[in-house]
Amino acid sequence: MSENETPPSLTALTTYLLSKVGKSARTRLAERLADHGVRLWHMAVLAALADFGPHAQRDLAARLGIDPSDVVKVIDELARAGQVERNRDTADRRRVSVTLTPAGRAALTALTAEATAVQDAVLAPLTEQERVQLHTLLTRIHRGG
Repeated sequence: MSENETPPSLTALTTYLLSKVGKSARTRLAERLADHGVRLWHMAVLAALADFGPHAQRDLAARLGIDPSDVVKVIDELARAGQVERNRDTADRRRVSVTLTPAGRAALTALTAEATAVQDAVLAPLTEQERVQLHTLLTRIHRGG
């Protein structure tokens, strides 16, 4: 028995395995994104804007579960990089709407390629059919039923 072998009573717990694989995957993804000078929250904001269109800053924070002050910092950084634009809402001048720019869409494409490469490395032990099955099951758990 190896000194660094995980106790079988832990590997018998699916939640333990999920946490370990998730932590490893997140670390690997964070390292790849850092090579581009961004964090996962940057990618999340870009993805939300690409998928759902322009958002008020506070609505974006709520959608992503990010503290509003943290989302402002992320948007500031993305705006400096030219990846998002802020505009006053024409209907309510107190609201700031955030929109994805073409540079932001290009950045998201590059970041998605990096995330896909990490995903492929993490899921390398699985067949394509097993990957689809895992994704389906995790999606069902994520949605709560």
